[in-house]
Amino acid sequence: MMNMIRCALTENVLTVFLPERVDTVNASALGDEMTAALSENPHGSVILNAEKLQYISSAGLRAVLRVKKAEKDMKIVGVCAEVYEIFDMTGFTELMPIEKAYRRLSVEGCDIIGKGAKGTVYRYNADTILKVYKNPDSLPDIKRERELARRAFVLGIPTAISYDVVKVGESYGSVFELLDARSYSDLIAAEPDKTEEYAAECASLLRKIHETEVRAEDMPDVKKTVRSWADAASPFLAEEDAKKLYALIEAVPDRMTMLHGDFHTNNVMSQGGEAILIDMDTLSHGHPVFELANVYITYVGFGETDPTVVEKFLGMPYSLAKRIWNAFLPAYLGTTDPEKQEEVEKKVRLLSYVRLLRHTARRGLTDTPEGEKTVALCKANITSLLRSVSSLEF
Repeated sequence: MMNMIRCALTENVLTVFLPERVDTVNASALGDEMTAALSENPHGSVILNAEKLQYISSAGLRAVLRVKKAEKDMKIVGVCAEVYEIFDMTGFTELMPIEKAYRRLSVEGCDIIGKGAKGTVYRYNADTILKVYKNPDSLPDIKRERELARRAFVLGIPTAISYDVVKVGESYGSVFELLDARSYSDLIAAEPDKTEEYAAECASLLRKIHETEVRAEDMPDVKKTVRSWADAASPFLAEEDAKKLYALIEAVPDRMTMLHGDFHTNNVMSQGGEAILIDMDTLSHGHPVFELANVYITYVGFGETDPTVVEKFLGMPYSLAKRIWNAFLPAYLGTTDPEKQEEVEKKVRLLSYVRLLRHTARRGLTDTPEGEKTVALCKANITSLLRSVSSLEF
C-alpha cells in the first residue's frame, strides 16, 4: 500500500482525505486504499475531502466512481475550481453532491448593516457586503436565495446578486458587490430632514415589486406563512375572534403579486442614486396587505412596548422610524386622503399585531414581564380592530 490517504471516522461519517494528485500512476492504488478503508471502518456515509487535490485524471475519476458505486451516501467537498470543472464536465456533479472549496473571510471589525432570522449582513469593505448565515448547513438556503434574487432581477427588480460563496468561521456567507452603497436606514439617520423623501423612494420601489407578477412555481405563497401567524395567535383570542381572523385571511384573494417579505430600510441600499434590494430569501407571492403588515411591525409594532428594539435594529430613534411609516403609507398608496389611509392602516395593523403575537410566542416570551405587555397590547388591538375590519382587501 502507498498510504496516499488519511481517514477520520466521526459520528458514523467516514472522511477520506485525498492526495494532491490522482493520475494514471497512482489511481489504481488509490482505489484499492479507499476500498480497504471503507471495509475496515464501518460507517453510514462517506465524504471525500478534496481540499489538497489539484489534479485528477480520467483514471482517477474511475477510481472515485468505483467508490461511489459501493456507497449510496457519498459526497466530495473542498474541490478547487479547476478540479470542480472536471467533475462538472464529466457529469460527476449529477451523480453525487460535489462542493467547491470556499474562500475564508473574517467579519472582525466589520459594520453590521442588518440582522434577520437567517443571518447577519456586514459591510465588508467599500465595494462589498457580506451576508453570513446562522445555520452552518446553510448551503441550500444560499442556493435558494441566489435563485430567488436571479428571478427577481430577470423580472426587472433592482437587486444585488451574490457573485461568490465564502466561509466565515464555521458558517457560510454570500458576497455582493455594492460600490459605495449605503442603506436607507443610514441615509435617514444621517439626514432626518429627508425622511419623507427617502420613505417615498422606498415606497416607489415596493410598488414596483407589487406590480410584478410571478409564477406559482417561482416563489412560495405567503398565505401559508400568514396562516401560521393566526395559528400562534388564536390561543390568546376569544373563539369568535379567532374564527373571524381565519375567515378574513382566507377571504383574501390569491394573487401572483411578488412580495419581498422583509421590506425595510436596512434591506434597501442606495447605489449611484438607485434603490437596490438585498436579503432576498423571503420572496413570495400574495396580496400586498400581508407585506405592509411586515413593514408596519418593523417601524412601529416592535417598538410599542420597547422602543429600543426598533432603535437597535434600524439604528435610529423610534420617533424617526414612526415618521418613516407615516410618510411611507400615503406614498405607497398614492393618496393623501386620510380616510383611505386609515382604512388601509387598520387592515395592516390587525395583521401586524397577529404577527407580533406569533413572534412573541415563538420566542417563548409570553410569560416574561415584557412578553406579557406585548401579549396584552396585541390582544387589545386585535380584538378592537376585528370589530371594525370586515375585509383585508384594499
